[in-house]
Amino acid sequence: MTRTLLAALAATLLAASPVRAEEAIITYKSLAPDTAFELARAALEQCRKDGFQVAVVVIDRFGAPLVLLRDRYAGLAAPTTATGKAWTAVSFSRNTADLVKAIRDGQLSPGLANLPNVVMLAGGLVIEAGGSLVGGIGVAGAPGGDKDEACAKAGLEQIRDKLDF
Repeated sequence: MTRTLLAALAATLLAASPVRAEEAIITYKSLAPDTAFELARAALEQCRKDGFQVAVVVIDRFGAPLVLLRDRYAGLAAPTTATGKAWTAVSFSRNTADLVKAIRDGQLSPGLANLPNVVMLAGGLVIEAGGSLVGGIGVAGAPGGDKDEACAKAGLEQIRDKLDF
């Protein structure tokens, strides 16, 4: 029985295709910290122009924070909410306003909003460059997610030329 097992194992190993170099190492695009800071700063400035005190968070493609800016009068929950919005956008690869609409329209389960770290409020956007997801931005503190989203979009427009290639 041991010989049969060993023979089956050897046959399986021989039949397995060898790992090619392009499968053994993965490369990916990443948002540079300076670009993330520029994005966050531009979003914060737009909200200030609009009269809102907010927090802005930019995360990388894996959900790790790159930048957090909080205006002096932004609410205490704003940084946590902004982080959750950015994380939700990256996790679902969709802007949070689109996710909220999909739940409202019955295309997605409302139970998704109960998952840990998920914040189903408008104001979280994915950041894409060259067809790849490179991060997310979340804005929180304006009186309504649509206003948070407008600030995030304004920030993205400021750095668009650095992302499109």
